[in-house]
Amino acid sequence: MEGIEHRMISTNGLNIHIVEKGQGPLVLFLHGFLTLWYSWRHQIHFMASKGYHAVAPDLRGYGDTTGAPLNDPSKFTILHVVGDIVALLDVIAPSEKVFVVAHGWGAYVAWYLNLFRPDRVKAFVSLSCQYLNRNPSANMIDSMKVFYGEDYYMVRFQEPGDMETEIANNIGTKTFLKKFLLSRETGPIFFPKGAKYKEDSTDSSLPCWMSEEDFDYYATKFEKTGFTGPINYYRAVGLTWELTAPWTGAQVMVPTKFIMGDLDLVYHMPGSKEFIHNGEFQKLVPLLQEVIVMKGAAHFINEEKPDEINKHIFDFLQQF
Repeated sequence: MEGIEHRMISTNGLNIHIVEKGQGPLVLFLHGFLTLWYSWRHQIHFMASKGYHAVAPDLRGYGDTTGAPLNDPSKFTILHVVGDIVALLDVIAPSEKVFVVAHGWGAYVAWYLNLFRPDRVKAFVSLSCQYLNRNPSANMIDSMKVFYGEDYYMVRFQEPGDMETEIANNIGTKTFLKKFLLSRETGPIFFPKGAKYKEDSTDSSLPCWMSEEDFDYYATKFEKTGFTGPINYYRAVGLTWELTAPWTGAQVMVPTKFIMGDLDLVYHMPGSKEFIHNGEFQKLVPLLQEVIVMKGAAHFINEEKPDEINKHIFDFLQQF
């Protein structure tokens, strides 16, 4: 892609692949589940054109970032991943506060970056993942199991190797990716054990915002690396819950803007709307300046609605 530079940063036991473009204040983009740095392609070009230094890594276990022990899910806790981000910032922006823009699981990581190291973050734009305050009674996986049962995707992900075998034997890489990247269903995602799925090798089901070239980039990378890294984030949720007990109820003290689509399945998870709109979100994030729910948008809004998201990011960051 024109003008984008790729480089490897060796730190924290990893070789972290980043892409970057532009000069000026640094904006760090963190991708979510089953995407890569590539999900920020529109924002990287736009923010660079506006006088910012846009940087997007492949997170631990993803894409061209190497060195993560994929056979050990305990190395994928929030402390490990936030540690990667801090170590990366120590190399590319030492002693500097940066802007952070993050989506989905990347936003979950960024919320904890803000919580643990607010000294490194100037302002934050969260897409598609509100601050998930720690429930002292149960971790997220156990809660979802109660709501949705054994076939719910987060629950199915827990046994090492199980979902990887399911993808290889019954689902296929492209179908698995489409199940998440292209879905506009607001209900829960299930993977009944042993169910058969038809692999769709054409681009006929791709929406206008996801070209065949875009989808093939994801499919090619995940064919090469597999899905163990991304799934390990879910396998580490229980351990993360134990390790983050000291921060139960803690406030995030970073200026924040939050954007979510009204067709986002996260928006429709139990308790999400109430948390976002009934005051608890603002209570835990006192510097939350704006909450935007975009009509007709699903989970991957930075790709689906790039022009609107670019404007929201730029307008917010201009304040600082």
